[in-house]
Amino acid sequence: MMLRAAVLLLGLTVSHSIADFTPPTVNINLDDAPEVRWLPLMKTFDPDYLKKAAAEVIDTTVPKWVHHIAVPIVRVFQRFLPEPYAGEIRGMASNFGGSLSDIILLNFAYEISAFCTSIVAQDKNGHVYHGRNLDYPHAVLRNLTINVIFLKNGKVAYRGTSFAGYVGLWTGQSPNKFTVSGDQRGSERWWNWWKNLVSAFLLHRSPVSWLVRETLESAEDFQDAVMRLSKIPIITGVYYIVAGVRAREGVVITRDRSGPANIWTLDPLNGGWYRVETNFDHWLPPPAWDHRRDAANKALNATGEDHINLDTLYQVLSLFPVCNGGTIYTTTMSAATPEKYKTLVRLEGCSMTD
Repeated sequence: MMLRAAVLLLGLTVSHSIADFTPPTVNINLDDAPEVRWLPLMKTFDPDYLKKAAAEVIDTTVPKWVHHIAVPIVRVFQRFLPEPYAGEIRGMASNFGGSLSDIILLNFAYEISAFCTSIVAQDKNGHVYHGRNLDYPHAVLRNLTINVIFLKNGKVAYRGTSFAGYVGLWTGQSPNKFTVSGDQRGSERWWNWWKNLVSAFLLHRSPVSWLVRETLESAEDFQDAVMRLSKIPIITGVYYIVAGVRAREGVVITRDRSGPANIWTLDPLNGGWYRVETNFDHWLPPPAWDHRRDAANKALNATGEDHINLDTLYQVLSLFPVCNGGTIYTTTMSAATPEKYKTLVRLEGCSMTD
């Protein structure tokens, strides 16, 4: 209530729809062979619908002439894909009756066009909270969004939010260790998408979302996660936002392909109790048309570290234009309380209202 009153005074707009919904949850058993791990999707989605949705995403991301050229090349280079992702992608193609080349192209199509907002914040008691909006120009993804629980030895190894047919993660949580989200850095175009594909196949660099998943599976704690996400070579620039379970464990990692360009940590003793990252370097002003950073900063300052929690963080992420017409889902999470991981799909996105 306090935040709502404050943002109204600041001239901001809280956007929320009763049509927003929790996505379905799919359990993936990491003890199964990669080729059969994603069979549980069959219980939730119609294979024909998945194929049509995948074609829509590819066609709206990559020009058709590039698609036609890419398919035979992808067939040649598919053997360079690392396991277990190669096996999982082969399994999806086999189990859902799709083209292996198109499933590979789909997974790389998701590596661009992700305009997002991520926030990590610490309250006055040292509790750290993490939230994100994931924005894509593909409305069909609202019907493909899933919460994924990855199991190993019968226990939850990690969890995240993703899309049916996609093996990577842009949002995830390793329980009682850390949370992570990824935001696209700058404005990618389809010709950079082609560079990313070649970089993955020939230079053996990791797609940014695959590194998120690998880190969730392997990192021992917040510091280990930050080290991995900072140093392992990737196919394109990105922002990795990471939050831990202890005070001051929050960071925005600005990545180049080969390593970190900047590491921006929480600094609550000097007023830096939160960090906001959208899709542009935080030390530079955003483009004149992008007001998400400014709106989020104003709302967080109005909330204050005395009142920040997962609920008020969700309200900040519900402000227009932080939440906008391209917003697919909103996730709030805190690794210290993993049971509170929550994702809501924004069925109609968000818009400015009176």
